[in-house]
Amino acid sequence: MHTKRDFLSIADWSGDDLRQILDISRRVKEYPANFVQALQGRSVAMIFEKQSLRTHVTFDVGIHQLGAHAVYLTQGDISLGKRESVRDTGKNLERWVDAAVVRTYAHQTCVELAAAMSIPVVNALTDLEHPCQAVGDFLTVREHLGSYDGKLMVFMGDGNNVCHSLMLMAAKLGMNFTACTPRGYEPDMSVFKASAGAAEESGARIEILHNPKEAVRHADIVYTDVWTSMGQEAEQEARHDAFREFQVNEKLMSHARSHARFMHCLPAHRGEEVTDGVMDSANSVVFDQAENRLHTEKAILVSLLQGD
Repeated sequence: MHTKRDFLSIADWSGDDLRQILDISRRVKEYPANFVQALQGRSVAMIFEKQSLRTHVTFDVGIHQLGAHAVYLTQGDISLGKRESVRDTGKNLERWVDAAVVRTYAHQTCVELAAAMSIPVVNALTDLEHPCQAVGDFLTVREHLGSYDGKLMVFMGDGNNVCHSLMLMAAKLGMNFTACTPRGYEPDMSVFKASAGAAEESGARIEILHNPKEAVRHADIVYTDVWTSMGQEAEQEARHDAFREFQVNEKLMSHARSHARFMHCLPAHRGEEVTDGVMDSANSVVFDQAENRLHTEKAILVSLLQGD
């Protein structure tokens, strides 16, 4: 039996590891029939404290397509950390299922579950990272740009969990990355330092800027996310004021490279962080991203449960 491994943070995986998952993702997408029974007889617990469309559907469908069984558990079902400790929940689940997919608020909850369980744990979103999103996005980037070398991804808006995972993955794969945020909304400095360290090895350039027009000047990818995430509703008015100049609209995209693709992890608040004109443009690949979540999540589960 291979050693148990978790998928909690992009920081935990090497560039070679991530390339291997992307290669498996490509094969899963091109030859889905070859993976139909890859996880036959396995069961996966899906622990979701937060609402979801893409993550819920893609993991549920993906687990089924791999021949495994998904058990969907909401906070209303198990009251994670309230009815009993996070550790005790994990120690129970490891006796029944083969892996756990966890979408929660606090990253520490995901870490505690992984530490308690002898089975693989996948971070399906926490307040610190969204690594499954990043893997799907970088498959999409490779499909549209062909490679990562010398290319620039600009993340526009809040230095949030999605930004963190994209920054780390760009650094490990050798892609240049700029986080362009209002002052006070920069990415976590520990994540930035880890990304900068990885970039030194890969040859990538990682930076933080505050001028949208300057940031996108050589962009091959312009990426954005909602200004107010779940749990930040009380900050909505302040955030709207702070981010107004960071909207991705046709004028801003005109300063990027002519072939620049627009990306968004979705759901999008049209008219806020992005205009309809950009979202629905020929250069928008947002629904390619959404599709690729299915393929890459299947690849992650196969990698964790089958090893090499």
